[in-house]
Amino acid sequence: MINVLIVDDDPMVAELNRRYLEQIDGFCWQGSVSTLQAAKQRLQENSPAIDLVLLDIYMQKDNGLDLLPEIRRMHHDVDIIMISSASDMPAIKTALHYGVVDYLIKPFQFSRFQEALQTYREEHQITAKREALNQSELDNLIRRSHNRVTPDKTRLPKGLTRLTLQSVWEWIKQRNKQSFSTEDLANEIGISRVSCRKYLVYMAEIGVLDTDIFYGSVGRPVYLYKLVLAKAEVMEALLH
Repeated sequence: MINVLIVDDDPMVAELNRRYLEQIDGFCWQGSVSTLQAAKQRLQENSPAIDLVLLDIYMQKDNGLDLLPEIRRMHHDVDIIMISSASDMPAIKTALHYGVVDYLIKPFQFSRFQEALQTYREEHQITAKREALNQSELDNLIRRSHNRVTPDKTRLPKGLTRLTLQSVWEWIKQRNKQSFSTEDLANEIGISRVSCRKYLVYMAEIGVLDTDIFYGSVGRPVYLYKLVLAKAEVMEALLH
């Protein structure tokens, strides 16, 4: 079993990720912590040792990126998957510099989470069981790792169409940099909130949208999206 530690100071998000994790074979949740200090303390324990950390970046008291060099200095044989709303290039470059095995931008669909964990499980099994690899096997392992953190932006996920994506994109451009919710979009272009959310999650994953979470006094948090003007050319290239 692959032992997993969740580091996130939002109890709702940590619990959601735990439930996601428990739906995937081969992983064992070993707890959730809300601070980097608690994470470092848990990583120093060996009862049992942690194999994988699901790490947030934006926390009230900490920046998750600060844990990455700490882990490397501790010489722990532990892998990290970033799970964060941070989609800016400096954060992504820092994460990749320290060798994270995947990077999921909130909000994401379970299918993307499942893909990340299943891919990691396969590679973990290969490296755990094999004492050596030939060149072809090593090349495949490296390519899979590279493709995981730099997805093909030209291929739409299953269930998304270019026609609807074009409609969503045109509406978002009209709002310029004004924040909006899934409900705002659904009401304006006349498709379901579930469908809208799929397109917004995809656009957040490729960096075209920034995501923020608004917590009201009651009920579920509301995800707010905003166009990243510097990435507008990504969508234009994708749709033409």
